[in-house]
Amino acid sequence: MQFRTPIPISESIFPIDYNSKIMSVGSCFAVNMAEKFNDFKFQNNCNPFGIIFNPVSIERLVERIVNKELFTESDIFFHNDLWHCFEVHSELSNPSKEAFLDSLNQLLDSTNQQIFDLTHFQITYGTAWVYRNIESKQIVANCHKVPQKQFAKELLAIETIQTAIQNTFSLIHSINPEAKFTFTVSPVRHIKDGFVENTLSKAHLISAVHSAHNSQPITYNYFPSYEIMMDELRDYRFYAEDMLHPSQVAIDYIWQRFKETSISKTAFAIMDEVEGIQKGLSHRPFNPQSESHQKFIAKLQIRITKLHSEYPFMKF
Repeated sequence: MQFRTPIPISESIFPIDYNSKIMSVGSCFAVNMAEKFNDFKFQNNCNPFGIIFNPVSIERLVERIVNKELFTESDIFFHNDLWHCFEVHSELSNPSKEAFLDSLNQLLDSTNQQIFDLTHFQITYGTAWVYRNIESKQIVANCHKVPQKQFAKELLAIETIQTAIQNTFSLIHSINPEAKFTFTVSPVRHIKDGFVENTLSKAHLISAVHSAHNSQPITYNYFPSYEIMMDELRDYRFYAEDMLHPSQVAIDYIWQRFKETSISKTAFAIMDEVEGIQKGLSHRPFNPQSESHQKFIAKLQIRITKLHSEYPFMKF
């Protein structure tokens, strides 16, 4: 008897392995998946400019990075004792204008260099609802708690999202034509927009991603994170306490589906070894000074050294 409906997912034609260099950008679910990449010691960088939810803001930031458009004083503003930028997350905000601009431009330069070496670009879209600054007429990535009256809320049209996706694709390929893309829609429910409005938002994102996918070559893949949450994990026990974000169990399950379909099987044995080492490092002995524990530590160090000799980028 079948109690759920597993989603069929085709295996990626450009699977990730330990030689891959990955950049993950987008919503908080992009962070969830990037943490998994980090746990298994893949070469991954996530959201260098912080969490960004909508496709237009991601496109704008990619455009700035690819073209090396440095941030200037006209791109930042002072509010609530901090300097902010509407294009980046508030976690980067700084009380010093000079330090803020310097850190933004250093990030821009380092991210530009990383894009040249990328093999895989992972993008997770969270919402099609955006806030447009009334004065500048620009869509912002983050409102930074600026009063609501300074913004107009709107829903991105499917065609607008499709254009943003295609532009993002073209910008990355302009400096790295070999980069492979995986797009996904976040399973996080943006209920603050409204229940019907959240469904409409996800529908716009999914329609645009698939429309753009049909017009692009085979370097473009779609992973159904949202669909797995909605159809395979359709139970509130798979949500965190806020009933909006996937629980750790759900994240682990979606990662497992991603591993099965998007990571090369040649990497599985290494992943198992990394996982074993991580468990060993987190082990808490009853007596740290005992001979048995010292032997355990020595064997663990041998395993780490062996793995590090094969993959020098791995740090434990």
